[in-house]
Parts: sequence; structure tokens; C-alpha cells
Amino acid sequence: MGRRGGIAVLDLDVYKNKLINMKALMLPPFLLALLAVLPANAASGPVPTLRVESAPLLRTQPAEATIEAVRQSLLAAQVPGRVVELSADAGDRVSRGQVLMRIDAAEAAAAVAEADAGVAQAESGMINARADYERARSLFERKFFSQSALDQARTRFQAAEAQLRAARAGRGAAATAQGYTTITSPLDGLVAARHIERGEMAQPGRSLLTVYDPTAMRALVDLPQQRIAELGGASALRARVELPDSERWIDGAGVTVLPAADARTHTVRVRVDLPPGTAGVLPGSFARVHFLAAAAQTRPTSVMVPAGAILRRGELTAVYIADAQGNFTLRQVRIGQAVGPQGEVEVLAGLAGGETVALDPVQAGIAAAAKPAAVR
Repeated sequence: MGRRGGIAVLDLDVYKNKLINMKALMLPPFLLALLAVLPANAASGPVPTLRVESAPLLRTQPAEATIEAVRQSLLAAQVPGRVVELSADAGDRVSRGQVLMRIDAAEAAAAVAEADAGVAQAESGMINARADYERARSLFERKFFSQSALDQARTRFQAAEAQLRAARAGRGAAATAQGYTTITSPLDGLVAARHIERGEMAQPGRSLLTVYDPTAMRALVDLPQQRIAELGGASALRARVELPDSERWIDGAGVTVLPAADARTHTVRVRVDLPPGTAGVLPGSFARVHFLAAAAQTRPTSVMVPAGAILRRGELTAVYIADAQGNFTLRQVRIGQAVGPQGEVEVLAGLAGGETVALDPVQAGIAAAAKPAAVR
């Protein structure tokens, strides 16, 4: 620092150094400690490895699929009316018989009252017709009534009986329609979607709610007819379901081939049931089904590695190979599909089996940088 004309002047290099030191001090302490410790820990920790062997692998036929619920109900309105109550929304868990929604029942109640009046009127008419018939029969027996008059009385009585039955049936229909104003759940499950808002007008046939049972799910696949024949026919099909989003593989509990083909695409719909109680599967989600027949062919020399052991950098696909001295060598490989029981990936070229692969390619790369090794 110098002085010019009585004014202190700060050297430019000193000022820059102070700014740099101030920026370092502004960093949070935990971040500074992490930056100082992370490289040393990453390089010093042991790298997990796995010895891979070649083994026969069943040939499969993958196909894209869609998950759906085995038991799913789309609840629709059966009577017109305004929605006055909503007791469930999308995502709510419901039980069988639980009230989910109510539609204004004023019109239905008026129809029931009108039907009750019609029943009362029909009952009164039948009582009068019965009395007239009994009187006419008594007079006919004493020869005071003709046969035609007796027949007319009997006809009026039978007509009154029919009117009463019709009135009672109408009353039952009105009561049934009144029951349609209360929407209940047909099963135990979850509400997938709500298609109407409170205060809106419901019309017969309009969708109200979608309810499904999450404990019973299946995958739907459309397969070409020739592919089913290649797999040995419908009775020989077996399948495993891959869920790419969660990287899960699930053995199908059963395979059902529907006995009809699409006339436009010439495909057959196949249902692959998931084991009961499979959690974390949503209707409409994407899945991939791998089909194999009972007598499926095998690849004699196939090597599989965990998906996490594969290093992807642009177009490069490689794994780190460990030697007897613990050194790691980066080796380029050509991979296929994920076909292992835990999502292992098939290696088509680059590995012959009997080699040790690093399970953490990032940690293995740090170790390889500390001890340079040749790249194959």
C-alpha cells in the first residue's frame, strides 16, 4: 500500500488476492470440508467387484405392454340431477359400499311420491271392482243377473288387479331410480380419477368416478399371430414383466391368450397377470413383457453384468476389469438387453467370462487414475 498526495493507494495485486480470500471465506464450512475430503475418501475406499461367468441364457421375445387393473369400474350416472355431495377424490382409498357421491334426489323423490299415489288409487279401484264382482256373482246365483253382466263384472275386477300390479311396478322403478342418486363404491380399492365437479349436472351415461383394485394388476400385450406360434403356442407361453421406471423384474403369475384376433392388425391380445399384492404398479404405466416358451432355446455362452457396472460416455460403453494386483482396466463392451432376474444386462462382446468387473465404475475410474493402467 502506498500514498499519493496524502491519499492511501492499495496495490492492485494485493486487492485481487484479498478478493479471492474473501470469496473462499464466503463458502459454507461444510462445503469446504467436503471439497477437501471427497477425493481422498473416494480414492482410498475399496472398490466393490464381482466375478462374472458365462452361463446359458433363455432366448426371450420382448414386447411393449401396458399395465391395467384386473378389477376396475367406471361409475356413470343413471339419473339426471345436480351433484350435491362429493365424498371421494382421486387417490382416496375406498371400501365396498362406501358412499362416494350424491346426486340431487328431489326429482326422484317426487316420482316416488307420485308412484305411491298411483298405487293407492289402484288399490281403491281394485277393492271396488272386487266388491262389484262378488255382488254380481251372488245375484247371478239367485237368477237376478245375466251371464253377460257377470262376465263384465269379472273383467272389470281383473283389469283392476292388473292396474294395481302396474302401479306397484312403477313404484318399484321410481324407488330404484331414487337409489341411483347415491353413488357407492363397487369394490375395495383406490379412486383413479374423478370426472365431475360438485354443482355440475349429471346426465345418464356421464362418467363420474373411476375406481380400481391395486392388489390385482396385469400387463396387456398385442402379439402378432406368428410370434405366438414361434413361442410354441398359447398353452406354452411363460413371461416375465420388466418395469423400466423402477428397474424391477416380476415373474408373471399367469398368461392368458384371448381367443380372438384384431382384423386390422392381425394381433392377439395377451394378458400377463402379476402376482397378487404387487405394490408400486399403476394402471396405464409402461411395461415390457419378455415371453419365453416351455422349450425355449438358449444362448450357450452369455455373460451378464449388473446394469450399474456399465460406464456410458457418449457412444462408449465399457466396464472396468480388475486384475490380480487390484488394478483396473477400462474395456469397451457391446451390450444387449436387460434379461437377468435382477435386471442384469447381457454382454454380447468384450467379456468372455471368468473376469472380475468393478460394480462402481466411477470409483474404479478414480482408482485407475491413481494407478494408471492400459485401456483396451
